[in-house]
Amino acid sequence: MDFSFNSAELFVLLPEIMLLTLASLVLVIDAYVPDNARNFTYQLSQGSLIATMLGVFASMPQQTTYAMSGTYVSDPMAAILKIAILAVVFFAFVYSRSYLRDRNFFRGEYYVLGLFATLGMMIMVSASNLLTIYLGLELLSLSMYAMVAMHRDSKPATEAAMKYFVLGAIASGMLLYGMSIIYGATGTLDLATLATTATSSGENVQMLMFGLVFLIVGLAFKFGAVPFHNWMPDVYEGSPTAVTLFIASAPKIAAFAMLIRLLVDGLIGLKSGMAGDVESVYLGWQGMLIILAVLSMVLGNLVAIAQTNIKRMFAYSTISHVGFLFMGALTATETGYAASMFYAITYAIMSSAGFGMIILLSREGFEAENISDFKGLNERSPWYAFLMMVTVLSMAGVPPMVGFWAKLAVLNEVIQAGFLWVAIVAAIFSVIGAFYYLRVVKAIYFDKPEEGAAELIINEDKSLQTALSVNGLAILGLGFFPSALLTICTAALVS
Repeated sequence: MDFSFNSAELFVLLPEIMLLTLASLVLVIDAYVPDNARNFTYQLSQGSLIATMLGVFASMPQQTTYAMSGTYVSDPMAAILKIAILAVVFFAFVYSRSYLRDRNFFRGEYYVLGLFATLGMMIMVSASNLLTIYLGLELLSLSMYAMVAMHRDSKPATEAAMKYFVLGAIASGMLLYGMSIIYGATGTLDLATLATTATSSGENVQMLMFGLVFLIVGLAFKFGAVPFHNWMPDVYEGSPTAVTLFIASAPKIAAFAMLIRLLVDGLIGLKSGMAGDVESVYLGWQGMLIILAVLSMVLGNLVAIAQTNIKRMFAYSTISHVGFLFMGALTATETGYAASMFYAITYAIMSSAGFGMIILLSREGFEAENISDFKGLNERSPWYAFLMMVTVLSMAGVPPMVGFWAKLAVLNEVIQAGFLWVAIVAAIFSVIGAFYYLRVVKAIYFDKPEEGAAELIINEDKSLQTALSVNGLAILGLGFFPSALLTICTAALVS
């Protein structure tokens, strides 16, 4: 590998360089900011995200460009995903401010860790080398482990952090082990080179398939796909809601990018068991994704029905959505990848709104974590009741919300690829899953607050209210005009 450095590459790396520099600056400045002026750290962090987003626009690529000796790639998909990640993190920071302040841990660590986690996501999005993917993933993961454990006085948060760290370390080890096996079989870490050398008809096919299994295990854990999902409900429930919101939104976009970089850019030759053999399609990563997708949709939707804690319900809902996200990728077509990308971005938007609503109704000493806490919301605030209804109906895939178009796009691609039975399973369990979403709508509009329940109070933070309104209207607006975002995703992935 040639490690020569070209100064022109600095412009290609501009977004990452800007975010790294600004995050380090926020870290140093926060050490000297008094506790009563902690809002300055929040403003610096938001400014860092905006500046980085401007850097992404300034370095927007018209074609695929490689940098850092081929370990970094700048292409239209990377640019779109980075903009989406930065926007979602921006909203997550807005939602988190009042939540952290009311619970007396409004500290700069949350925003610094969030910025470094965002940097890790951006590295994952532009990785063109197995080690670059792993480094970006670990930067993201280590930051999130610390974010979960930030509330040190909370036993559930501490337990969630320990579980997340231990299981995450195991998954990272499996991913790294799979990468080492593939490196041993091909002699390269470069994804572009892997695409030409790693095929299911080569001499080292058994070793490659063995390594591929470990890669898929690592990917499945990061997505929270069945049967590697056990960490997700406990971490979602035990973490402070501001941290849960962060974990449940932007990292799913980065995980999608890692999926595309590894399986499509690097290991497309292993998508089926043997080249040209239609009957062996289930023996490659296509078959593995089919199994993960079906299991995730079935178990995620069925177990979510039994949940009364809305954070756990959203966790199992996420598992079912991961199944849909996999469905676009398993088609092994450019339009399928575009549909999956559209799904990942829209899910991040919907998840942000869902957890933002929980924060809106929570206050010091009270967490609106149960479905029963949303009873009578329409009587207290018809506007936020409407926004919550839009969010959960979009997650359920009810038209005209954007979630419907995301599911329809994925289902169409799966059918076109010849996996009709997978589409039928997805449609059936989407209908089943609509039950637990409609249960939330029922609580909001038709149920009365339980006797002795805490009084429903709406958070008075104007920035939180404004951001939540924009988020909810974005779900509705994209539902009426889905082609705008879908066209962008298609243009980024279809050559």
